[in-house]
This record gives sequence, structure tokens and C-alpha cells, in this order.
Amino acid sequence: MERIENCDLFYKKDGLPELCIGDKAIVTIYLELPKEAGADDKKEKERTQNYEGVIISKHGKKGQPESTITVRKVSQEVGIEKVFLLNSPWLKSIKIISRAKVRRSKLYYLRERTGKSARLKQRF
Repeated sequence: MERIENCDLFYKKDGLPELCIGDKAIVTIYLELPKEAGADDKKEKERTQNYEGVIISKHGKKGQPESTITVRKVSQEVGIEKVFLLNSPWLKSIKIISRAKVRRSKLYYLRERTGKSARLKQRF
């Protein structure tokens, strides 16, 4: 049991912003690129990718190692949802762009909405 707790402390991230449901956020993650067949160098290639969307759900508390957020974005009129583990070593940063005024803890109803009806009221 002690090993699990030590492992949790190792991966725990500090400096994450206060995340709320309805926030529009940019999540930056590391990606490992696959090696080419003819390449002999031992370096792994990495790059960062930004994922911008609305946080529609949170699972777990901020301090827990298994806490996650679900981010939804619309790309070419197709909705894409991605679940991010907050304490993952592949997660580089989370930046909040804007905050929305919502009255629900899960915004799954946005899946059926498009256009103006999918907008959220901005919180100042």
C-alpha cells in the first residue's frame, strides 16, 4: 500500500488551474512520434499538441491521482470528446481561455446541440 501512495505522489501535478465545468480550455499534451523504419538514432521524437474545447465533465477530486476531465470540441461540424488524466506525465499544461455560467455538473446535453443553441453564457 505504501508503494501505491509513493507512486501517486510522484505523478501528482502542481500548478493546475481551478477547473470548472463549462470552461473553455487549451490542453497541451506531449506526443511520441513513431520511429521510422530506417532510422538508427536512439532518440525518440516528441512534439506537443494543443487541444482546445469546453470542459463538459470532471471525475474525481483535484488531489486524487485518477481524476480526469472530458474536453469537447467541434471540428468540421463533428463533435470530438477526449478524456485527459490530470496527473498524467504526458499532460504538459492546461490554460483557461474563458469561463461560462452553467447550472449543471455534466454538460452532456451539448452533444445534441449545434450552432447558437450550443453556446454557453460567459461568466465575468
